[in-house]
Amino acid sequence: MTHEVVFLFDVDNTLLDNDRIAADLRRHLAHTFGEPAAVRYFAIFEQLRAELGYADYLGALQRFRLEHPHDTHLLHMSSWLVDYPFANRLFPGSLDAIEHVRQWGPAVILSDGDVVFQPRKIERSGLWEAVDGHVLIYLHKEQELHDVARRYPAKHYVLIDDKIRILSAVKAVWGDRLTTVFPRQGHYALDEATVAQYPPADVTIERIGELLNYDRDTLIGATRHATALPAESTEGS
Repeated sequence: MTHEVVFLFDVDNTLLDNDRIAADLRRHLAHTFGEPAAVRYFAIFEQLRAELGYADYLGALQRFRLEHPHDTHLLHMSSWLVDYPFANRLFPGSLDAIEHVRQWGPAVILSDGDVVFQPRKIERSGLWEAVDGHVLIYLHKEQELHDVARRYPAKHYVLIDDKIRILSAVKAVWGDRLTTVFPRQGHYALDEATVAQYPPADVTIERIGELLNYDRDTLIGATRHATALPAESTEGS
């Protein structure tokens, strides 16, 4: 079945305030292990993200453990991460935005991440249920558009993502079949220097809840022609 329109939602800093989650983790690490350990963990985390192209909190914890093999407190850290109350970190209006667009077509989570923590985050936040299990998680989602289209064929797509690089990369492939929506939430979206390197999104909103102000025809009609991208736009985030 080919849908008239499919809505693709990113998760981190689009529907879920991942910056606050990271800040909570930093505070917890500093309280439990001390500030130097918190600094070291996030240095490992950023190194691993550079290697993998996506955030891997549990993978960083495993590497951190290799440096502290006899610290039994680390055994509780994975539970802290996995059992974190993610639903408390949904941006206001996130679930309403999903419900709003579902009247016109399927709402699908389209995310990058690891195979354990990212699905857990989506499930415990309530997002998995909100999209009726329509969840796609890839290593580099902008490189998997053929699989997205195979699973959710549509005449038109609307992609909502806080990373302008991702929006531009997908626009370069799907062109006028895609409307890009850029919620200016989180540190990526607020990095003016980075944002300025890419063409503007078709629609820019200040928060995800503003999506309720748009109807189907306005979103589909907002699409623009794709623009050439910077050379680095094809690299993993």
